[in-house]
Amino acid sequence: MSQSFLILSYLLSSQLFAAEPKSYLAIPYSEQKIERQTLDLFSPESGKNLPIVFWIHGGGWQAGNKNDVQLKPQAFTEKGFLFISTNYRLIPTVNIHEMAGDVAKSIKWVYDHAKEYGGDPNTIFVMGHSAGAQLAALICTDDRYLKSEKLSFASIKGCVPVDGDTYDVPLQIATVEEKRATSYKKKFGIESQQKDLSPVTHVAKDKGIPPFLILHVAEHPETKGQSLRLVKALQDSGISAKAYPATGKTHGTINSDIGLKDDKASAELFSFLNNILKK
Repeated sequence: MSQSFLILSYLLSSQLFAAEPKSYLAIPYSEQKIERQTLDLFSPESGKNLPIVFWIHGGGWQAGNKNDVQLKPQAFTEKGFLFISTNYRLIPTVNIHEMAGDVAKSIKWVYDHAKEYGGDPNTIFVMGHSAGAQLAALICTDDRYLKSEKLSFASIKGCVPVDGDTYDVPLQIATVEEKRATSYKKKFGIESQQKDLSPVTHVAKDKGIPPFLILHVAEHPETKGQSLRLVKALQDSGISAKAYPATGKTHGTINSDIGLKDDKASAELFSFLNNILKK
């Protein structure tokens, strides 16, 4: 093994070590103090009034975990963000409405405690993948969830749903095969509940809904169609919104590649964040 290779390996490992964020794991955000109602928080070594990225994992509303964050903690903290990944209760313990309530409660904890970790409680970006994308979009369009925690959209500066297929649940059910339609009906309930859990239902002018960047797999007809459906609803109501089609990705890699160098979807995401922060 050459000396130059050893030196390079040392430098790389030193850089990775230096960039490793401070971590605070399994923080309870509810009085119940159960594992499904905890969050992980990652911060840079120092800083005050840092913008916050609040991440919601996917898993079909019945699986998944806050630990499934890949490169995100390091990628965001290196750019000066506080990064939070939350758990929430799952089917069959709760329904999707109650899941969104858990997410709002978690955001409330972040709002109340952000300054203790160097974060700015009034600069929160809500993001999520797959089922987490639906929950992120719902929290950022239906203000009842935050209001139940005595919060408003004022603290939410942007929303980034990633490759969701249920921004309009009745439309999704109407366009997929019977087996999957039946599965969605079991998860979302009767038609009135499906509509109420659809972010598009709650889009309206003058609610303070934050800007949206919706990332989706370019070649996936369902997540593409749902993303464009939500973008149109937002834009028609005068809300800044853009769908970004990520080429060459799968439903999994569009999520796992966030933070990779030269990843175009990540570049689009950080550009979205920086443009908002400049304002």
